[in-house]
Amino acid sequence: MYTIIDIETTGNGIKGNKITEISIFKYDGGQIVGEFTSLVNPESPIPYFITGLTGIDDQMVQNAPTFKEIAPNVLRITDGCIFVAHSVNFDYGVIKEEFRQIGVDFTRKKLCTVRLSRKLIPGLRSYSLGKLCSAVNIPLVDRHRARGDAHATVLLFEKLLEQPESELVFKRFLNARSQEATLPPHLSKAVFDKIPQQPGIYYFMNQKGEIIYVGKAINLKKRVLGHFYDKSRKELQMCSETANIDFKLAGSELVALLMESAEIKRLFPPYNRAQKRQGKQYAIFTYEDRNGIMHLAYNIIKGVPSPLKVFHNQTECRAYLEEVCKSFSLCPKYCHLQETTTACSHHEIDTCEGICRGEETSQDYNQKVEEAIVHMKMLSSEVRIIKEKGRAENESAVVLIADGIYKGFGFIDTDIEISTLEDIEAFITPQKHTLETESILTQYFLKHSKSQVLAT
Repeated sequence: MYTIIDIETTGNGIKGNKITEISIFKYDGGQIVGEFTSLVNPESPIPYFITGLTGIDDQMVQNAPTFKEIAPNVLRITDGCIFVAHSVNFDYGVIKEEFRQIGVDFTRKKLCTVRLSRKLIPGLRSYSLGKLCSAVNIPLVDRHRARGDAHATVLLFEKLLEQPESELVFKRFLNARSQEATLPPHLSKAVFDKIPQQPGIYYFMNQKGEIIYVGKAINLKKRVLGHFYDKSRKELQMCSETANIDFKLAGSELVALLMESAEIKRLFPPYNRAQKRQGKQYAIFTYEDRNGIMHLAYNIIKGVPSPLKVFHNQTECRAYLEEVCKSFSLCPKYCHLQETTTACSHHEIDTCEGICRGEETSQDYNQKVEEAIVHMKMLSSEVRIIKEKGRAENESAVVLIADGIYKGFGFIDTDIEISTLEDIEAFITPQKHTLETESILTQYFLKHSKSQVLAT
């Protein structure tokens, strides 16, 4: 037994998304045997753009029952049935959250008519409900109203049941252990299948061919698939707009990070936010106290006269300082990671060698601080060349830093002889030095051995 469901919502993300209309058809595999359809008072304003799409406004739902009032009906009609919807994760997620908010656990087996259609009716350009119905001659009336869309999904479901191998496909998709995510309705499975499991960057594009998001990954296919599992408001909206995906191989995580940063700065895609924010910048600095002990500390950059390192925010700054503290066996107290007047007892950093307990001399401790400072200034001295894996076995990637400035990256065939800096520069694609690229390279130098970094 199946319940084929569609909902209309206020469109405010899964946890803020409230149902404004619900329609449920109970289907026994041959005919409709029950129906429940109702407007729902979301107890929150309906945005104008949602009213423009569905025609449902605040006045229409002001006297409608709340979800809590219709919940017994939803539980009763779906009891013992398989939950079916077009892009089922959305409808199921919203309904499950509505139940959670009234203290009810809602769990049903699921089937997605997008996934079923891709498998049983392959080769279509789009699997959105409207275009799919047009392609297979299903009448669709009252589009973007719950009952109209739910009834069209019933007709689609009947066609899917009639397809060869439908029984086998249905059983496989009902396997509770299956972790395959639902691809966006506008995205061709052939496009997704071409994405490799290698490091690189990827581009999400809408139906107009506009790039809406750029990301990086060590495993491109796995990372892209992760977007389709994510139920956050941003991810749902972005995936619903995605009609194509392109990618570029990088060979390594470092080059992928640098490529991603450059493309975000160049394209400013609407769904990329992290590298477009202009928040308060923080910096690490050093000073010596009255006992002759050198401190490392951090503050808003305006309050730092001679910054050693600059960061986008306090979290990133503190995280880097924690890594420095651990790597050079410094004291959390004298790195201002633990404000205390006694010996340090940091919950994560246990590498302190006793300066705070009088077990280490200030001279020995200050030597380690000096080494840490030299490490933090690593980008500001000689020419440095980082060698990484290339995009293929016969290729290497190189990243060039000169006079403290990131110059760019490139790929060189392993059978090409390189003996001078000029030889390397011929293969470098010039890039801009930014706060993001400096942060990426700083983290790299902190975490990787010197054997991967060549100084000239």
